[in-house]
Amino acid sequence: MQTFSNGIAVGAVLFLMASGLSLLIGAMGVLDLAHGAVYMVGAYLGWTLAIGLGQPYPVAVIGAGVGAGLLGVVLERLFRRVPGMPDEQILLSFGLIYVITNVVQWVWSPIAKSPFDVSWLEGSVHVASVAIPNVRLAIAVVGFAVALVLWYVQERTRTGAIVRAGMDDANMVRALGIHLDWVVVGVFVLGSAVAGIAGAMGGLVLGASSAQAIDVLLLALVIVVVGGVGSVVGTFAASMLIGVLDAFSRSLVPGMSSVAIYALMALVLVVRPTGLSGRLAR
Repeated sequence: MQTFSNGIAVGAVLFLMASGLSLLIGAMGVLDLAHGAVYMVGAYLGWTLAIGLGQPYPVAVIGAGVGAGLLGVVLERLFRRVPGMPDEQILLSFGLIYVITNVVQWVWSPIAKSPFDVSWLEGSVHVASVAIPNVRLAIAVVGFAVALVLWYVQERTRTGAIVRAGMDDANMVRALGIHLDWVVVGVFVLGSAVAGIAGAMGGLVLGASSAQAIDVLLLALVIVVVGGVGSVVGTFAASMLIGVLDAFSRSLVPGMSSVAIYALMALVLVVRPTGLSGRLAR
């Protein structure tokens, strides 16, 4: 149960990271591989606000989300210059990763920041004989809450309907007089803000490091493939599955943890190429 609870907490961080990337690839057709760098920026902003400036941790999380959302506006303007060009988008992404990573190292130094120490999240909640750390419980609660909000927006609102329609036929959506470009901006900002929140929440157990720009991105891509592009439900299910699988594999067979995750991805691709609950991206 202890390992399972750890896996759920890791899965919640992975969902926060991967949900925006899934929407960008699936709904908007944008290969924004710089999404991991946005997570990294959120982690450093959270550390600065919570540890460097001594702000209350909820303020740090919100501040990280706002800062990452503003970075998303900049990224959207750049990716707008290469619409429907996946090769160019990939090259642009890796260029942005290097630029953002070097800026982060210049501002915060290359030395990684240790996990955030938040006094009111110390201690554990006891369920039967299992002690669940308050930190991991808080991460899980935030992850579930964001998942519920994103699901509601995508499935129960007019904006969500436009996003789903744009995924199927963007030209028809534009022909109906809907300004799809503004929707793309909104998805970029929302996805980036959620990634920033993920960085601040993940900092509770992972700290902040410039290596996260690539490390977290690889896990996010696996989740998008397993869950299905453009699907909040699929991304959430894949995040929980991979988080728990990673926790148990690290506990039982540490040397095979990465193999287990990528083996799961390969199996899903063979059985269901569109993922657990997704559709093919444009």
